[in-house]
Amino acid sequence: MALVLHAGKTNKNAFKALIAAEYSGVQVKMVENFEMGVSNKTPEFIKMNPLGKVPVLETPEGPVFESNAIARYVARSKVNNPICGSTLIDYGRIEQWIDFAAMEIDANIAKWLYPRLGYGVYLPPAEEAAIAALKRALGALNTHLASNTFLVGHFVTLADIIMTCNLYLGFSHIMTKSFSSEFPHVERYFWTLVNQPKIKKILGEVKQAVSLPPVPSKKPAAQPKETKPKAEPKKEAKKEVEKQAAKAEAAEEEEAPKPKPKNPLDLLPPSKMVLDDWKRLYSNTKTNFREVAIKGFWDMYDPEGYSLWFCDYKYNEENTVSFVTMNKVGGFLQRMDLARKYAFGKMLVIGANPPFKVKGLWLFRGQEIPQFVIDECYDMELYEWKKVDLSDAAQKERVNQMIEDCEPFEGEPLLDAKCFK
Repeated sequence: MALVLHAGKTNKNAFKALIAAEYSGVQVKMVENFEMGVSNKTPEFIKMNPLGKVPVLETPEGPVFESNAIARYVARSKVNNPICGSTLIDYGRIEQWIDFAAMEIDANIAKWLYPRLGYGVYLPPAEEAAIAALKRALGALNTHLASNTFLVGHFVTLADIIMTCNLYLGFSHIMTKSFSSEFPHVERYFWTLVNQPKIKKILGEVKQAVSLPPVPSKKPAAQPKETKPKAEPKKEAKKEVEKQAAKAEAAEEEEAPKPKPKNPLDLLPPSKMVLDDWKRLYSNTKTNFREVAIKGFWDMYDPEGYSLWFCDYKYNEENTVSFVTMNKVGGFLQRMDLARKYAFGKMLVIGANPPFKVKGLWLFRGQEIPQFVIDECYDMELYEWKKVDLSDAAQKERVNQMIEDCEPFEGEPLLDAKCFK
């Protein structure tokens, strides 16, 4: 008897067994014409799994349910299967990451996603808790993957198969690029895995979610129609009109949008410097940068309305991988988007060999770094900030060099230069 898997064709938990079968050379057949809500309610199915849940695997020895157990069964059907680990410590670590994928990744993705799809009550505090727990788990996974291509060893194991299927639910439904970019190693790992030929054969072409599923609308319960007495129709009609008018008036009062509080920077005295004019000049200058853009900057600069700041990353010793360092800077600039109206920045990644140095120059509206940026962009505390003293010619020249992407910079080559504008 061949192994028969009962589940829908798009069930990510069924994918675990199917991918494990691809890596193990084991034949697993999907049951034909499976219909969720119908097939899993039949007496025959309930005998295999009393809870009526999918997937269920039919084997010659009897049924097996729970997706991770099914994937283990399929993988261990092949003797000495390398995806199960070849040593005791490998086996222990594979099991460790399988549990982590279930309890920390899958569970929190489900708590975030399913209420938005209508499977459960949507509660904002519960969603916030799920997102916080998921970020904590992804942060731990990101740290592990910073120095590991796969979860255990140097090739795909059952832990990677189960982790990838659980992440697949998140990446394809709710983990947008703006969310996942905080975890660059997890991103690299996921896209590497889903493009492995044996995994891609089952999952197909994977696309990342571009937006969050909308929160289910709360429609008011339909009110039963009232039977109106026939007596005194004019009086009743008049009362109804007055009642509806009062309701409309109350609704207008309730729905009137509250004025949005102004950003404190918008309350500063007008500045002669128009930030968009400088950004346009910077972007359009292709030649003679010193003579055109740098000179134009100082002609526009208003030291009373704006201030310049140097920043230096505090933990450069950690910058041992070039693409990770550049992704770190890219993530910082993404999170600075809230300040785009009030800031311009240059970030340099410096050095030919690791550890790489990260230094930056920022132009902010006002005389201090805006408080709302400090409060809302956690990267700010990862840098040492120093206000530029323009009376110091050396500091002013350093500003010029950073705007210009001058190379070498302070005696070292530039690995990358990014602009926030």
